Amino acid sequence: MPARPLKAVLTCAAAASLALAAVPAAHAVDGPAPDPRNRQAMLDLATAMAVTAKYVDEREAIKDGYVPHGQECMTNPFGVGSMGYHYVKQAYWGSLDPSKPTALLYSTEKDEHGRRKLQTVEWMATDGDQDLKTSNDRPSMFGLPFDGPMPGHWPGMPKHYDLHLWAYEKNPAGRFHNWNPALTCPKNSTTPAAPPHPH
Repeated sequence: MPARPLKAVLTCAAAASLALAAVPAAHAVDGPAPDPRNRQAMLDLATAMAVTAKYVDEREAIKDGYVPHGQECMTNPFGVGSMGYHYVKQAYWGSLDPSKPTALLYSTEKDEHGRRKLQTVEWMATDGDQDLKTSNDRPSMFGLPFDGPMPGHWPGMPKHYDLHLWAYEKNPAGRFHNWNPALTCPKNSTTPAAPPHPH
């Protein structure tokens, strides 16, 4: 086999192995999780992790077009848990590409250099009919359905679906759960409008 194709095969195999190692067997996972036997889901997960690793440095995210969307940390309107601060790349709105997440979510606190910690990677897509009662256009990734549809979280944001990957912060509710029950927002943060059902 020529060197270049062999290298590509080995790279994919290594990425799949990393993804499999990162996702425990389904019976050991809290919350939704991809089927580790789904080769495409594992490759997509490895891709998402590899591409977003550089964004642990907040400056890299900003340099690549991820814009801090206000200073609001989002609290779960249904109970415990929160999300961090959203840094959104509008060009990736609607992306179903694991290498192009719509948003990166950073911690509420900053380190000694004044930078936030990357916690979550998120994909967002518009609900086609803008009707919260229908979901026939629900997207999926990693073999998992997106959450929603739900109202927008800030002015001008449409009703949408989203999928979170807690790639850089442990989430006791599960790596793909939207809210992290171990996290809380600062007291001056607001709670987003509650959709008609938990998302």
